[in-house]
Amino acid sequence: MSRLWFVPGQLNATESMSTSKKVITREEWEKKLKDVKIRKEDMNKLVMNFLVTEGYVEAAEKFRMESGTQPEIDLATITDRMAVKKAVQSGNVQDAIEKVNDLNPEILDTNPHLYFHLQQQRLIELIRYGKVEAALEFAQEELAPRGEENQSFLEELERTVALLAFEDIKNCPYGELLDLSQRLKTASEVNAAILTSQSHEKDPKLPSLLKMLIWAQNQLDEKAAYPRINDLSTATLEDPAV
Repeated sequence: MSRLWFVPGQLNATESMSTSKKVITREEWEKKLKDVKIRKEDMNKLVMNFLVTEGYVEAAEKFRMESGTQPEIDLATITDRMAVKKAVQSGNVQDAIEKVNDLNPEILDTNPHLYFHLQQQRLIELIRYGKVEAALEFAQEELAPRGEENQSFLEELERTVALLAFEDIKNCPYGELLDLSQRLKTASEVNAAILTSQSHEKDPKLPSLLKMLIWAQNQLDEKAAYPRINDLSTATLEDPAV
């Protein structure tokens, strides 16, 4: 019967070698970064994509003039899209619906979830201002039929109507529906639908690239110590902890 013999301390040393991380100095890291060539045109397109998607029409126009970068869509459509978004954020949902239909009637015709959420937001606004009878009538006539066709719609409708059962609706179990975040959520959904209808990405590329950076750094952390970017707003390289 064979036996395995280990020199005392040998196993720990082997484990230490297998788990040790490579240390990359700031000088080495900055040299690697300089070796990466990125075209200015690509950077400009990334900036323009962010401005257009987020709706900064004045900044996009100024950037177009200064950099010569052409947007992928007509900048005039940004103003119309932002008007819809602003209307939802202000609680003027019916006005937003009319503006969407003026832009492209097919947006709501082909997106039942979006239309339901807009109508749900209208119901929330009626409840917010204490229009109980109008809210009940609107829920019964406009939302209940859609709830019968879709279980998820029915559940959302029940949660919304449940607000009427509480005197202090802001502090009830469903009070978050009255938060500004609910308006922003609906406005973001409308914004994405309009962008999609214009054959444009619904989300800007820049945040996705930053998420990829964070993911890549987390993966690299397991293998090396290197100058890391911890503050994305400044992109400052911090020396590796050795």
